[in-house]
Amino acid sequence: MKKTVAWGITGAGHFLTSSFRIFDQIKNEHDIRVNTFLSSAAEEVVRMYGLEKDLETISCGDYLEEIFLETQQGKSWPKTGRFLLEKYDALIVTPATSNTVSKIAHGTADSLVSNAVAQAVKGSVPVYVVPVDIAGVVVSELPFGIDRELCRKCNPCPPKDNCPNNAIADQIDLLKCNGCGLCKELCDYNAIKGGPVELKVRDVDTRNVEIIKNLEGITVLEKPEEIIEIIKKL
Repeated sequence: MKKTVAWGITGAGHFLTSSFRIFDQIKNEHDIRVNTFLSSAAEEVVRMYGLEKDLETISCGDYLEEIFLETQQGKSWPKTGRFLLEKYDALIVTPATSNTVSKIAHGTADSLVSNAVAQAVKGSVPVYVVPVDIAGVVVSELPFGIDRELCRKCNPCPPKDNCPNNAIADQIDLLKCNGCGLCKELCDYNAIKGGPVELKVRDVDTRNVEIIKNLEGITVLEKPEEIIEIIKKL
C-alpha cells in the first residue's frame, strides 16, 4: 500500500527552505503521498519566502495530498481526525517553532499543528519533530527588508515601482511580500537585505525540547536532513 506522510509546517524561517528541499527530494525519490498542515503563521512565512508554488508540487491537492490551512479549518480542526483512522504512516513537523514545541511539551493542542500532534499520538502514528531552537546559537535566514541607513529614497524607486505585490513603501510589508527577490536585484545601493543572522536559543526553549524528547510517540530530529532516513524505514 502507498505510504502517506503528514507534514506540519509552523511559522519559522529557520529550516524552512531546507525542509522544502527535503520534501521535494522525498517526492522525487519515493512513491509517497504528502498531506500538508500549515499553522496560521506558516501560511504567512511560506508566502514571505516565496515557497507557495513549491508546496503545490509537494502536495498536489488529491486525496491525502491536500494542503490544509489553519485559517480555513475552524477551531475543531476536523481534518486532524484522520490521525485516528489509520490514514498516515507518520507525522513530521518541520520546522517547529519554539511556540509549537512549548505547546507539545505541555499538552496544549489549540492550533492546527499542535492538535495534529495530539491526535497522531492518540492514534499511534509516530511523530517526528524538528525544532528550530534546540540549544546554543542557530543561524536563521531572514526575509527581505530595507536597510534605512543605505536607502537613498530614490524617486522613482525601481524596487517599489516594480514590486508585483505592491509590498514596498518605507519598508517591505512582509504580509504582502512573496519573497521573489526582484526588489533586491533592482536596488542600485544594496539597501534591500535578506540573509543569515545568528540567534541565541533561550534556556526555556532548550528545556521544552528536552521535555518532548521524553514524550511517548514523539522523536526529536536535529535537522531536516534526518527525515530521509525516517522515510526509508516506513
